[in-house]
Amino acid sequence: MAFPCDGCGQIASPEHMARRLQRLEWATRYRPVHISTLLLGAFSPREERDFLYSPGGEFHGEAALLLKALGIANAGKTADAVHAEFQRAGFFLTHVLECPLENALEDRANAASLMARRLGAAGVRIRRSLKPKRIVLISEALEPVLAAIQALELGCPLVLDRGKPYALDSSLGETAVASLRDTLSGHARD
Repeated sequence: MAFPCDGCGQIASPEHMARRLQRLEWATRYRPVHISTLLLGAFSPREERDFLYSPGGEFHGEAALLLKALGIANAGKTADAVHAEFQRAGFFLTHVLECPLENALEDRANAASLMARRLGAAGVRIRRSLKPKRIVLISEALEPVLAAIQALELGCPLVLDRGKPYALDSSLGETAVASLRDTLSGHARD
């Protein structure tokens, strides 16, 4: 029996729910007590190696770009050591949709609608549970819901790249990495 996932709103199979719970377990292990910077993406990556908190030790896609932007080297380190360094720096990564899009081509068109429906719950989680000192939007896919995110009154500054989310998920990912690195080096890590 399929039902809507409470982490993304998509119709969820048992396998979908099992993958979501696994990602939550991995991320929770490295959540800082006090979050200095919440990195907010649109939706969780499909590939495990692209998911920052994966214990596999391979950092590709979103995970690799984030580590590069934050100046966290992973060469010669275990995944646990990289995750611990990310945690000690006060960073935490989460997504509006806590799961990958099930059908990448079809669902990309519907992603804005899915995110719009999940923003209220994401806002509550950010205000009541995560309580970051600042939020950095890291996904170009958040642009269609940017005004709605700004209207959430999240209780901390929202950091943008010239008025838009940092586009780590676009073809300009490397440019976004440099811009994000510059921005974060200009902010003191609290």
